Amino acid sequence: MRTREQLFSELTRQPWDVVIIGGGATGLGSAVDAASRGFRTLLIEQSDFCKATSSRSTKLIHGGVRYLKQGNVSLVRESLHERGLLLRNAPGLVKPLEFVIPTFSLPERWFYGFGLKAYDLLAGKLGMTASKMLSTADVQRRVNTIRADRLSGGVSYYDAQFDDARLTIAMVSCVENLGGTALNYAKVTSLCKKDGRVSGVVVQDVETQQQYEVAAKSVINATGIFTDSLREMDDASSSPILEVSQGTHIVVDRSFLPGDTAIIIPSTDDGRVVFIIPWHGSVVIGTTDVPMPEPVLDPIPRDDEIEFLLHHATRYLNRKVTVADIRSCFSGLRPLVKAKGTSATSQLSRDHHVITSSSGMVTVTGGKWTTYRRMALDAVNAAIKSGGLENRPSATEGMKLSGNLQDEPNAPQSVDSITNDFVRKAIHEESARTVEDVLSRRCRLLLLDARAALSVAPAVAKIMAQELQFGPDWEEQQLKQFSALAETYLPRGQFAE
Repeated sequence: MRTREQLFSELTRQPWDVVIIGGGATGLGSAVDAASRGFRTLLIEQSDFCKATSSRSTKLIHGGVRYLKQGNVSLVRESLHERGLLLRNAPGLVKPLEFVIPTFSLPERWFYGFGLKAYDLLAGKLGMTASKMLSTADVQRRVNTIRADRLSGGVSYYDAQFDDARLTIAMVSCVENLGGTALNYAKVTSLCKKDGRVSGVVVQDVETQQQYEVAAKSVINATGIFTDSLREMDDASSSPILEVSQGTHIVVDRSFLPGDTAIIIPSTDDGRVVFIIPWHGSVVIGTTDVPMPEPVLDPIPRDDEIEFLLHHATRYLNRKVTVADIRSCFSGLRPLVKAKGTSATSQLSRDHHVITSSSGMVTVTGGKWTTYRRMALDAVNAAIKSGGLENRPSATEGMKLSGNLQDEPNAPQSVDSITNDFVRKAIHEESARTVEDVLSRRCRLLLLDARAALSVAPAVAKIMAQELQFGPDWEEQQLKQFSALAETYLPRGQFAE
């Protein structure tokens, strides 16, 4: 793998075919797509890869049962197709997961049973194990911690689960293997224009503050929740197109859901679904849907969101889930495209949108993790047209994502398994630059157990300072920053307990 210094030295040597701004799922997916077509491809990320929305999902690759209920059949069909491709192309990171919808009346069981048969049919040739209706005893065998009172049975169906940050890091490796360049901690400070057309970007190395003027035939805005900021940089008169919504998750001990089957709560007090899923030896409960006034890199779970999740989990489990049981909690922000006549963000479409501005900049936004490849395909197609590039076909539909995927499920998720070698690999092979990069995204310890992540942070900081040749001041500053961040991963007042 090329060093950071080598990557920056190559920025200004010749024009890039495609420059992509934003290193989340959509941006990296676009970089993989563009590089797969043989285009000279550069991706720029202002922080770490998948720092924001892409590492804070519900960890599901799914068609979206609730979108089917809303009548968005085309989105569900597209999502199920992409789910099938991901199961085939990233087998070490995306795997089948059984879900149970508990029901409390016979009509309810038939309603969900018939609905999920339609879900099966929409998946077509890339479908998974067929859904089926379950008796009360069947549900209790699959989920032995479910509340039995009033339970009348349920419905079983399959979707897929994944590790969002690890899949994103695999995509970084894929970009590099295809001859592209992906840079984190590199910020676009301005757009370059010639005759009214976008002709490149000015990139600042966040660590050294050095700036580089980078020429590009086409530029893609894949900045997620920051989409409108870049659109305004391109055209100060542009109107905002996004509504930002916060989704919060809480993580508790595996004893609350000890098996390998997840629960879906299909109807909550605010009209959306909540999942209770096993993940990396813990249980993730989420998500909420709260409108946010503006995007931020590190959103903080709100007390009312946490109470909402505790309330609904306790309603379905035979053991009360309390604030004291929370090992970590995290929030992600969704970039939802505005719709006239809709005020609730839970009702906004998860369809994606591709827009080409008058200057030729392509913006891709909206969508969801499951459909990132299709979003990337559409974005690069638009960039080809805007930049006058050769119309070459995408190769991503059958492409195996690079990286040692079969070993990824064994990536360290506990204090004892975070070795010196793991930290060095994160630095030299996976572009980690901070303690947070290592403990939140190269492994998932911060999301799984915030206190445990804090306990190992000093050892990680020491190794990183040595490997990156940074001094003790950097090490001290990193620990201060990580400590402050880790406190936000537990409900207020719980961190010191």
